[in-house]
Amino acid sequence: MYRLYTRAGSGGFVVEAAFELAGVPFERIEVIKGAEPAAEFRTISPLGQVPALVLPEGGAMTESAAMCQLIAERHPYARLAPAVDAPERADFLRWLTFLSSVMYPALLRYFYAQRYTTDAQGIEAVKVAAIAESDRGFGVLDKALEGRDWLAGKRMSVADIYLLMLAHWHPEAGKVAATWANVERVCAAQRDIPVIRDLNASHEMW
Repeated sequence: MYRLYTRAGSGGFVVEAAFELAGVPFERIEVIKGAEPAAEFRTISPLGQVPALVLPEGGAMTESAAMCQLIAERHPYARLAPAVDAPERADFLRWLTFLSSVMYPALLRYFYAQRYTTDAQGIEAVKVAAIAESDRGFGVLDKALEGRDWLAGKRMSVADIYLLMLAHWHPEAGKVAATWANVERVCAAQRDIPVIRDLNASHEMW
């Protein structure tokens, strides 16, 4: 069985959603912020970041986007991503990578600004820049979603769930919904999906 180290409000949200939508059983192991984690967690996540995933066959991995892609590939019946040979696959890979490599780090720079400067007086400047970068990214995504129901093709994918998660991480509550109508439309279409709604009860994303 998969073992997922995670915590409420973390990037584990999208991984848990992928498992639940695919009907794949997994063990959820809570990593309490500020408490000493299990030795296994430190081994598989040297940076001490969640989520971290132990695989049924042995081995482990970090990086939420990679976990989502793995789950989608191993359980294609769940249709969490376009097929490898589908025309929509390129968009899926593009936007999932954009979300994890551009948007996720920008938001982390806001919430963990002290990690990104050695000058205590510079923390506020890091936060301002982080919001500007995340807003620029949301603008790119909003434009890409013009006239489209989802980021990749005509079905929801884990890339859309990833977008939902990051949209609700924006430090200015309500800004995404008020500013980027296409992003909000895609997010609103997901919030009442039973699996997503139930996960929000524990993660309190919105």
